[in-house]
Amino acid sequence: MDEITLRFPGTDIAPLPLGNGVQGIGRTIGGALRVLGDAAGASMRFCADRRGVWLTVAEDARGVHVNGRPVRRMAMLRMGDTVFFDGNEIVLAASRTPPAPPPAEPFPETGADDPRMVLRGVGGRYHGRSFTLDRPRVVGSAADADVRIEDPAFAERHARIGLQGGLVVLRDLGSVDGSVVNGETLRDAVLQPGDQIVFDAHHRFVIEAPARASQRDESMPVFDDDEADEHVAHAREARQALSHSARRLPWLLLAALLLAAALSALLLFGVAG
Repeated sequence: MDEITLRFPGTDIAPLPLGNGVQGIGRTIGGALRVLGDAAGASMRFCADRRGVWLTVAEDARGVHVNGRPVRRMAMLRMGDTVFFDGNEIVLAASRTPPAPPPAEPFPETGADDPRMVLRGVGGRYHGRSFTLDRPRVVGSAADADVRIEDPAFAERHARIGLQGGLVVLRDLGSVDGSVVNGETLRDAVLQPGDQIVFDAHHRFVIEAPARASQRDESMPVFDDDEADEHVAHAREARQALSHSARRLPWLLLAALLLAAALSALLLFGVAG
């Protein structure tokens, strides 16, 4: 996955690359945030592995939110998420090369591309709603905007998202500050499936696309050769144990029947006596 950097707006803490492993965040005696690595005493721990990034919260920690939602024990994070801890902000920003500039040609009015490519809301007013990208979608405060952000300070035509030659393209239409993509402020960019876009601080969307056969299913576990051999051996042992149990089953059933018949006979003799 792309490298992720923890950023601490409003503090003097330098951006912290989040590689595979654990980064703990705690407080100083004065209440300021501090980076603890894997040392004890952390209020939160950011754990990164091949599956993604996980946030774990200590039992005595309070006031932890992800994108405005409270977290008590654990949450899975994605690039662009914002974690709040007692008023302090931590942003998960992508440490990737700048995105390629979008194509120069204008958006087509209609698209023959796969309509299953969608812009899915994951926060704010449009949480749970999806907008297909079979045609360009305008984001803004205007009444006719496809994704309407009802904020007088938000541009009437903030940005447009659509497909161009199979690419998902974000184009700025005259916004004041641009859009936030994976924690980075951008105006024009080519987006990738899984990218998170934030408009007006709290309206969050994710680009989703149908999986392709040529792409690796990232939701499935990935093993190296030694791990693969170990899992194959475990699977073989499990099949052998199951086969052995299946062969023993008829004999166990026969024994149970004989035992039941013997108990019945004893009961009958007892009654007769």
